[in-house]
Amino acid sequence: MDVDLLQRIEAFLSRMGVSPTRFGRTVVHDPRFVADLRAGRKPRRKVQAKVASYLSRHGS
Repeated sequence: MDVDLLQRIEAFLSRMGVSPTRFGRTVVHDPRFVADLRAGRKPRRKVQAKVASYLSRHGS
């Protein structure tokens, strides 16, 4: 996984005051998504693209 993507997610969570669980549920329908990324999960390219698109659309 692109480490930059996790950094973008972390910055988004901090700036927007969104919980990791809510972010995962909203973006990829997986409430454990961020926790799993922090633990080393490597999402597929399609999921990475979906998250990157969401972050771009929401000002990250």
